[in-house]
Amino acid sequence: MIPSLRRHRLAAAASLMLLACAAQAQTSDPAAPKSPAPIIERPAPSRPGTRPATVPAAAAKPASEPDARPSALTSELFYEILMGEMTARSGDPGSGYALVLDAARRLRDGKLFQRAVEIALQSRSGDAALAASRAWQETLPNSRDARRIELQILIALNRIGETVEPLRAEIAATPQIEKPMLMAVITRNYSRASDKKQAASVVEQALVDELKSPATGALAWATVGRMRLNAGDTSGALDAAFKGQQIDPASDAPAALALEMIDPGQPLAEPIVTRYLANNPKAPPDLRIAYARVLVENRRYADSTAQLQALTAARPELAEPWLLLGSLQAQARQDAAAETSLKRYIDLSANQKDPDDRQRGTTQAYLVLSQLAERRKDFTAAERWLARVDSADELVVAQTRRAGLLARQGKLPQARELVRGLPERTPEDKKQKFLAEVQLLRDAKQYQAAYDMLTQASAAAPNDSDLVYDQAMVAEKLNRLDEMERLLRRLIELKPENQNAYNALGYSFADRKIRLDEARTLIQKAVQLAPEDPFIADSLGWVEFRLGNTTEAIRILEAAYKTRPDPEIGAHFGEVLWATGQKDRAVTIWKEALLSDAENETLQETLKRLRVKP
Repeated sequence: MIPSLRRHRLAAAASLMLLACAAQAQTSDPAAPKSPAPIIERPAPSRPGTRPATVPAAAAKPASEPDARPSALTSELFYEILMGEMTARSGDPGSGYALVLDAARRLRDGKLFQRAVEIALQSRSGDAALAASRAWQETLPNSRDARRIELQILIALNRIGETVEPLRAEIAATPQIEKPMLMAVITRNYSRASDKKQAASVVEQALVDELKSPATGALAWATVGRMRLNAGDTSGALDAAFKGQQIDPASDAPAALALEMIDPGQPLAEPIVTRYLANNPKAPPDLRIAYARVLVENRRYADSTAQLQALTAARPELAEPWLLLGSLQAQARQDAAAETSLKRYIDLSANQKDPDDRQRGTTQAYLVLSQLAERRKDFTAAERWLARVDSADELVVAQTRRAGLLARQGKLPQARELVRGLPERTPEDKKQKFLAEVQLLRDAKQYQAAYDMLTQASAAAPNDSDLVYDQAMVAEKLNRLDEMERLLRRLIELKPENQNAYNALGYSFADRKIRLDEARTLIQKAVQLAPEDPFIADSLGWVEFRLGNTTEAIRILEAAYKTRPDPEIGAHFGEVLWATGQKDRAVTIWKEALLSDAENETLQETLKRLRVKP
């Protein structure tokens, strides 16, 4: 910072001013929130012996400024720079800008050109900043800094069409090893353009030579594809990823782009990812982990588990895959395998560099391990795992789990009191406390008390879809089936895209063997909204069974049980097998389900009704 100038300290202040100008000026964010001027990305210093990351933080270090030479600074120029800075800081940035720019031209000094740009940006004059960057290029034609800044200013001013040639020149001047870094910067900068389609077109024009090159084609097409994706052109982005992979099947860039587009509505995206992973055993672990996460988001738990098992076998020293794998195994009720994976993660978590990631990961592992201990009714071990949670962000979750442990041991009043004592920092905290207490009552089969709480809360917030759904489910437990139906239809009005409402109502009809055609229609709507949900598939299989379509029911239920071997799905699958005479297979399924959860109500009711003791 420049200290305040006083007449009797002018000489000392001038010396400080000169130092400030001769060095690269340090400023806060040069683009105000409402300014058309951009944030200038400064080059990051490189480290010897390292290669650039795929997605770097800044552009490459320029190598085109003039070599050091004897200073041409005269007393006149010194005074001009000093007056320019003083004028700019005293409320007349236009005059200050002109003085500094003139000195920059006369001295041929890139740092002074940079300072002129900054003064223009601080005064929110994008046109003046652009003029300074172009004067910089005219004076120092080989300056890559000047060209980069011109590009960013043009983008911020929405003059995208003028960037083709300077961008092409910057690409041509960039060494091959720095191309991945440059492509990431291009994507980031052009994503700020208001006209995304024009930005995508301009980038493709500038990359025309790179797109044809075997060395850079995959990366260039991935960059074009990302720009198309930003512009909403998903099919164009997919085509770019495909072309990039054709040029270089070993490049991870097209696969990373395709990964972002995996969706039931884009069936051609996933094969690009799977081809890359199949043909590149040493693919970056981060990409396979990201693929596993996408599969989870699409409820493809078995496929995600397979990816993580392959990764943990190939790279057993990596911590994160073990955490994800253990969580999926716990969800699939593969408790012994889940415990092994999670403990392996805890052992390896000390190697994670980011302390926040490490804390989040270990907290998740402790919570899941506590859940596993609770399943086998080892409440002491469950409490020990919870006691290791020291994250303030997860305090409510840990305390809620403790309340659940108390309730399962017959200490429901203490459990409710523990939940009520949790902090309420936000309205959402208050709601979560309320729902946690309701769940305690439901788990303890005190359905009337839970229903009364929900009724009172719903009266205060009649449009809260969570409350409506929970109240409907408790009404079903109380055999108030008309009330359940009314509430679920109300939920469908509030949230027409809520698959759980359609599924719950359709399943209720199917389970009671009433209005079966309507039940199937409701459940099929739920399948459309969540095609990968195994519990909704279970409902569809069950209604097909009720309709007498046993072959179709077995097909659907077998696939659902394979995806998610839940005891309730197992109960239905086993009953359909039993009804078709496949009694040995049915007993095998039920035995597996009992090992997962011997107390499951649907499973116990099925075995009791059919008089089977597996």
